[in-house]
Amino acid sequence: MINYLIRRTITAVFTLFVISIISFVIIQLPEGDVVDQYVQNRTADRTILSDEDLAEMRETLGLNNPAIIQWWDWLVPVVTKGNLGQSYVNHGWTGRGYTSIPVNYYIEEKLPFTIYLSLFTMIITWAFAIPIGIYSAMRQHSMGDYIFTFLGFTGLAIPDFLLAIVLMYVFFAYFDLSVGGLFSGDYLDAPWSISRVADMLQHLIIPGLVLGTSGTAGLIRVMRNNLLDELTKPYVVTARSKGLSSWKVVVKYPVRLAINPFISGIGAMLPALVSGSIIVSIVLSLPTLGPIFLEATMTQDGPLAGAIVLLLAVLTVLGTLISDITLVLVDPRIKLTGSGTGSSSAT
Repeated sequence: MINYLIRRTITAVFTLFVISIISFVIIQLPEGDVVDQYVQNRTADRTILSDEDLAEMRETLGLNNPAIIQWWDWLVPVVTKGNLGQSYVNHGWTGRGYTSIPVNYYIEEKLPFTIYLSLFTMIITWAFAIPIGIYSAMRQHSMGDYIFTFLGFTGLAIPDFLLAIVLMYVFFAYFDLSVGGLFSGDYLDAPWSISRVADMLQHLIIPGLVLGTSGTAGLIRVMRNNLLDELTKPYVVTARSKGLSSWKVVVKYPVRLAINPFISGIGAMLPALVSGSIIVSIVLSLPTLGPIFLEATMTQDGPLAGAIVLLLAVLTVLGTLISDITLVLVDPRIKLTGSGTGSSSAT
């Protein structure tokens, strides 16, 4: 296990290094730079900046340096000090210098709520997908199976933002529940307490249901199909022939094997929930990284957008590592092999 973790750590570091290069290049592809965006905003305010001011801004921000130097100047503080640089989202030029907000401020402010939403959505997804998938497999071609199949495909077809708007109306009109944001007005800036946590959980219901709908629908089909494959295998037939209860056999053996795709999908689920909740976060006014990431890409805020892309890559690497180790614990057939990639494989 230790050797496996060492190999995976080395691979992860190299992967993140390559991703930092790719993400920086992609962010630099659009024409213009952050100064051009700033000029457009100031032009709308009827503020004219001189060529000397623009040249000084580019020099101060290091935009005149080659791209590889800009990337290196951004990466070194990230690795050595954990300093993600300065954001250009809320920036200004006072004539005496450039003012900006550290990227770390946005990450520290938005990341916890993004994690809360992601974990809550994952819990909802698994809580519905696993039992419904088991029921559909055990009651194949029954009325309940057809109903859940219909609801699953409906969940996949409805856009998340449209479902969010509908649920906002339903919860407000019929249940008199506050919608939008993660806190009520009384708890917005209040210190953490049991009441504030309860208020946040209440506000997490709508975004959790919206973001978990499509994932739940897909995982129900995965669980159903995998479990149907396991139910036809000889060890299940033998267990049933010995008189064991049907549900006991299913829960004890086939479910443990059919659940593998859920665990292996953790690596993709974590970053997908962060990046895929952008529109929903805007509709529901959620204080997550999604809207900030969208604004950063639109304003060509390289440090902030690059930091979020790098964060998504870290979540992917960590999620994949967690899923690999969990698979070994859940499924005794899987062993951590000594292959060059350090991946887990069934033996």
